[in-house]
Amino acid sequence: MSSSDDPFDDLLNLEEQYYREGYEQGLKDGAEAGRVEGYSLGLRKGFEKFSEAGRLQSKAVVWANRIPKYQQRRQQQQQGGTSQREGDLRSEKKDEMPESGDARLPPIHSNPRLEKNIEMLYGLMEPGTLSTDNDDEAVNDFDSRLKGAHGKLRIIERVIGEGTTGRNVTALSSPPGKNENIEDVGNIRPPTEAKPTEF
Repeated sequence: MSSSDDPFDDLLNLEEQYYREGYEQGLKDGAEAGRVEGYSLGLRKGFEKFSEAGRLQSKAVVWANRIPKYQQRRQQQQQGGTSQREGDLRSEKKDEMPESGDARLPPIHSNPRLEKNIEMLYGLMEPGTLSTDNDDEAVNDFDSRLKGAHGKLRIIERVIGEGTTGRNVTALSSPPGKNENIEDVGNIRPPTEAKPTEF
């Protein structure tokens, strides 16, 4: 009797047969689950990244609108679009009835370097220039721009004294004195040692 006619051959190979079937089924299920999981992870990460980009861009817009030079330019553009009489009527209404809920942020006393940093922050996160492609080059470009924008954000916040805790905003937003550099405006004070509290 030859070994090929052995009736127990199939029984002895059951382990390998079930392993092969389980492996193929797992591979198929894993590929399907991986696509679904990858899609949801991609949506979540994309939302987080573009939400952060929008937050940084909106901060740049608000800061730019608080710089007196840009405020004057915007007012001139608005007045150029309306007649002089309409502009006079609007200013009279503002003088007569000040709106009680009209809260305005204080202007930023800026310098050319701060203005350049704000413009660069806006340019890095400008929506039309951010790629939504899902290839390595586009993702790396987006990540490097986001990293650069965070660096600009820290510089701007340090100069104007906003966004950091424990800083006096009014003292840092005062106009710089004669011969004062931008590096001197936002000096970081050394941390004070905390004394242990006694109970």
